Amino acid sequence: MPSPVPPSGSPSAAAPSAVPVRRVLTEAESRPVYDLDPERRVVALTIDDGPDPRHTPTVLALFEQYGIRATFFLIGENAAEHPALVREIADRGHHIANHTWTHPDLRHLSEGKVRDELERTSDLLHRATGRQPTWFRAPGGDWSPASLKIAADLGMRNMAWSVDPRDWARPGTPAIIDRILKNVRPGSIVLNHDGGGDRSQTVAALKAYLPVLVDSGYYFTAPPN
Repeated sequence: MPSPVPPSGSPSAAAPSAVPVRRVLTEAESRPVYDLDPERRVVALTIDDGPDPRHTPTVLALFEQYGIRATFFLIGENAAEHPALVREIADRGHHIANHTWTHPDLRHLSEGKVRDELERTSDLLHRATGRQPTWFRAPGGDWSPASLKIAADLGMRNMAWSVDPRDWARPGTPAIIDRILKNVRPGSIVLNHDGGGDRSQTVAALKAYLPVLVDSGYYFTAPPN
């Protein structure tokens, strides 16, 4: 049975506070998370690089069909261009997460530029949805000491992944399906993309592998804030 999506209560309708409340994280909480509890038959689906008006609506419809709650790592400049999609993602009960403003390699940026990339995105997502992002993912999984520090300053934990089908390289729908089904395990965090180019292969793969995972007894979660 698919996992239920809890009612969202139209969170985007809530007016965000003038000054976001951010939780102070410990050093341990700041380390990237690569997987969830392996004792539970649960999978976290994560969707990067959107929102994208071509592919995000189809992904949202698929998740609604199967009762799946996911985490969307949004690029700030895309979110600024498509604010209605950002609100729709949040209103459907998914987690809104920070994936920088321009998707740069953070290892080559000054601390000030890293802070601008993260803070600008978090502020935009907070204004759009009334929610303060509590998860961050570095583009390419390329964290830097500065990005770890600044994410913690902004109250965000860092989410990596344990299953990467390399769908961004468009290896073909069968390859994406095969890589996910061969590697997914209880507690896996699965990387997918709905933005950054033609993601029709990813969408087609989702249509094929989601019912297989559901029939295999997996439940789906967005990791807790």
